[in-house]
Amino acid sequence: MAAKKRIGILISGRGSNMVSLIEAARLPDYPVEIACVVSNRPDAAGLDRARAEGIPAIAIDHKLFPSREAFEAELDAALRGAGVELVVCAGFMRKMTAGFVESWRDAMLNIHPSLLPSFKGLDTHARALAAGVKVAGCTVHVVRPELDSGPIVAQAAVPVLDGDTEESLAARVLAAEHRLYPHALKLFASGGAVISGERVEADQGLVNPADPLFWPPLD
Repeated sequence: MAAKKRIGILISGRGSNMVSLIEAARLPDYPVEIACVVSNRPDAAGLDRARAEGIPAIAIDHKLFPSREAFEAELDAALRGAGVELVVCAGFMRKMTAGFVESWRDAMLNIHPSLLPSFKGLDTHARALAAGVKVAGCTVHVVRPELDSGPIVAQAAVPVLDGDTEESLAARVLAAEHRLYPHALKLFASGGAVISGERVEADQGLVNPADPLFWPPLD
């Protein structure tokens, strides 16, 4: 088996998607190992969870730095010092500068709670309900400087039900995120999904044809 990719996970809160990645990384055939978890909030609950799993967890308080660039220089040093090859954003609520994003070009993933390119930014579930869409979902994409943009690695569709509230829809989308992110990361880290221009070409053989969650499915 090829050497596992060393990933750094960025969080700002409880890190529920981080937990799903930690669980996936326990599998012997999973293609990544978690080198570190970093949060811009020292009180992030996900840091304690990572430490309980024996994963190095680092708090870099963005409020202590005079600029975004200064904060990101410290963040970059922490990631590279841990030997990180792939950065995985999992609820990291901090806008990044173009310089930082480009320094990790094609080596940074994010998950967003909508079917991009629809509903970029915040309040995705409320906006989806207001628009009357019948299908919501989540997207794992390669990060680009423009907010919630970049080549799409994988998506999961979640039906919008009659009577849904923002909270009920958010809960179902989050459950889908917890399944989608480990799947997409495995695809990307193993070389089963490669960037071609500004699109991702995925190896269909790594997608479970019996699972309608993932797009694209097999014929």
